[in-house]
Amino acid sequence: MPDFGCGQPAKVGEGQWRTDFTFRQGRVQVKKTGADLKLDGVLIAECLLWFAYHLMVLSVAGWRRLRHPPGPRIWFEPDTPRPWYLIRAAMTWGGFRLARSPQEADARFYFDDSTWGGLPADGLLNGRCRDVSKSHVAAVFEQVFGYPLALDPQTWVGPAVEKGELNGAHDGRVVQCPTAPQPGRCYQKLVDTAEGDFIHDLRTPTVGGVPVVVWEKKKPGDNRFSIHNLSVKRHDPRDVYSPEELALIARFCAAMGLDWGGLDILRDRPSGRIYIVDVNKTDVGPVIALSWADKLVSTGMLARALGRLVGVR
Repeated sequence: MPDFGCGQPAKVGEGQWRTDFTFRQGRVQVKKTGADLKLDGVLIAECLLWFAYHLMVLSVAGWRRLRHPPGPRIWFEPDTPRPWYLIRAAMTWGGFRLARSPQEADARFYFDDSTWGGLPADGLLNGRCRDVSKSHVAAVFEQVFGYPLALDPQTWVGPAVEKGELNGAHDGRVVQCPTAPQPGRCYQKLVDTAEGDFIHDLRTPTVGGVPVVVWEKKKPGDNRFSIHNLSVKRHDPRDVYSPEELALIARFCAAMGLDWGGLDILRDRPSGRIYIVDVNKTDVGPVIALSWADKLVSTGMLARALGRLVGVR
């Protein structure tokens, strides 16, 4: 599926997927996050590509069931992730099962696509990751890395990124500062990732604070906030980040309470510094524009990392 959050899945065996969305006047809205997308040919094509990937993952899971005993059970609350979430793909690939009660679970996850969650849930993976708003991510980033991402639009001079706080909204835009701040919006440094007419994002799924894989996304420079990518390449995190950066990423994940999730990381070309601009504790994927081989290799890597996280092989 495209890179947006989805809305309020029911528990195992309850409800229908179509209740997660509303369709109106050529647009699709994700109920839980409020993400609003144009229902065009590009979006439909990406959904079909995701479905083909899903069938391949199911095929691997079926082959695995014939050769291996049933895997561990995982319980999710308050929601159960749909198959287009990355953790469900990793579970299916690795032979994990959905637990039908907390009592029978080998591991328990906090799973909620909302930007702000409730009180911390002790004993649940991701249980402390209850705030993934853009301003909170920027504050934790500065605390860990020692240099700022957020800025004051009234005193900053030059271009900046203005975006909403909500998870999965994809509503960023470039503004010229100084400017008056708008309600419900935050302001951040415009990180220069340009190479010619294109910009590059480093989508980095992490498990237990450790980057598992890096998907380098290429987009047009004039459409940097789009959910669609021109191309995506898979990299080993050690080829992208220095040992010092990997250590800081681990510290950042710990400070966010993130046991499983995706980071959007930008490398500023003039300074060489990295900036973590977004955290998604309920990430979907793999990225559609990846090659089939890279999708499947990435899924296997994430399945093995999930096994290490919950303490099984």
